[in-house]
Amino acid sequence: MEFLVRAENRLPPDTPDEERNRLKKGERARADELRAAGNLKRLWRVPGRNATIGLYECTDATELHDALSSLPMFPWMDITVEAVATHPQEQ
Repeated sequence: MEFLVRAENRLPPDTPDEERNRLKKGERARADELRAAGNLKRLWRVPGRNATIGLYECTDATELHDALSSLPMFPWMDITVEAVATHPQEQ
């Protein structure tokens, strides 16, 4: 199944730079792992916001939840998910 995932980072502004940098490095490393596993297909930034839009492919919503909750920033993310299906014009 494919899922469109919108995530807004809500990390508190007073988070120390050292912690913020550690979390960013962890996010990149985990995203690389999810890409290698075939779960994270595409990732875009949303201009003007601390947000992303990602295209994930997982066997089901539980696998997607496990992938998203494994992200180091997960506790501070506001996430919305839309399951998507192939449009007939794309076949």
